[in-house]
Amino acid sequence: MTLYIGNLSLEVSEEELRQEFMAFGQVTSVCIMNDKHIGSGQSRGYAFVEMPSKSEGRAAIAGLTGKILKGRPLDVIEARPLSSNRNSELNGGGRAGEVSSRSRRTRY
Repeated sequence: MTLYIGNLSLEVSEEELRQEFMAFGQVTSVCIMNDKHIGSGQSRGYAFVEMPSKSEGRAAIAGLTGKILKGRPLDVIEARPLSSNRNSELNGGGRAGEVSSRSRRTRY
């Protein structure tokens, strides 16, 4: 189960986040998103934590949502897959019969 952790303090490290989640079970991976592509490397204030068990992931959501970590309350939810939503949007997705504004644009 992949979890999205939002509202992270910029001072939180991946190891500190791992320790918080290990209280609820095994942690496969922790990845704090940062601006390494533009050179600053500063945290973007959110992370992804992967736990192999859904029950442990749900326990972590219940136990850590709202917990204050380095002065900020954590937002913890199950991460949604990016690929299915993005493909739908790029292919003119939406409700049946609708034409997205993206597909209505004329390209010259």
